[in-house]
Amino acid sequence: MTGHDEHGSEHRTVGIVGLGNMGGALAANLVEAGFRVTAHDAAGSARCPSGALWAPVAADVARAADVVVLSLPDGKVCAKVLQELVDAPRSRVTHVVDTSTVGVLAARELSGLGPAYVDAPVSGGVSGARGRSLMVMYAGADDDCAHVEPVLAGLSDRRRRVGDRPGQGQALKLANNFLSATALAATSEAVAFGRTAGLDMGVMLEVLNASSGRSGATAQKFPDEVLTGRYASGFSNTLMAKDVDLYLAETRAVGGAAAVAAVVQAVWEVFSVAEPGADFTRIYPFTTGT
Repeated sequence: MTGHDEHGSEHRTVGIVGLGNMGGALAANLVEAGFRVTAHDAAGSARCPSGALWAPVAADVARAADVVVLSLPDGKVCAKVLQELVDAPRSRVTHVVDTSTVGVLAARELSGLGPAYVDAPVSGGVSGARGRSLMVMYAGADDDCAHVEPVLAGLSDRRRRVGDRPGQGQALKLANNFLSATALAATSEAVAFGRTAGLDMGVMLEVLNASSGRSGATAQKFPDEVLTGRYASGFSNTLMAKDVDLYLAETRAVGGAAAVAAVVQAVWEVFSVAEPGADFTRIYPFTTGT
């Protein structure tokens, strides 16, 4: 250890596996927070941020760091990578911070694979990650959360412990993404309706955001991505469909109400099949057929 910075990193080495849109931004945040970062991604080194050390295989990450951050597509990939970290010769890994969206049941299973597991999904998009306004909603045992707190602080300035066992962070993340998916799909239909009456989209958004119809879709996604024509939020319709699928499955598993979720799931499934990998804000032109 060679000293402290404002995040309490003590210049310790932290590993990260998964350098997609979100993982790459999180890795860069850790570098900027003063950590030594060893990073790996199955797609290669192109997204390894400046200042991080590239690891050709996950086992190299396991040998370099006691805390490893995961930012991966789903529970199956997380389980595979976590097993590689555990099985690596001379593995130092004692704690895993999983920022992936994997679902409640998967998080519980992952927590039993070896290292202490902190369930820490994130919300706020790539722009939120880069601006350090990303919400990290984390859950785990007291000692485990305390051990990884400096790493969580390195990821974002906004974080909230939401429970004391893995799976609780996932439950909140799935609820959040279900609401986000619902608002974006509903806003697309509502704005399309207004446009048929000759309303200007910018005027609609201004009034909606001063009225009871305001949501994250009207306040951020439509002004930033749809009205501008950018459609570059950094989150795909395929991932959103996956998250809504997970929410619906988990809700049904516990006998919860799912009437609205079933409709929303069908909407996102159709969109993701028709335009796989499209930015999820493109649901508006998909809805209008433009």
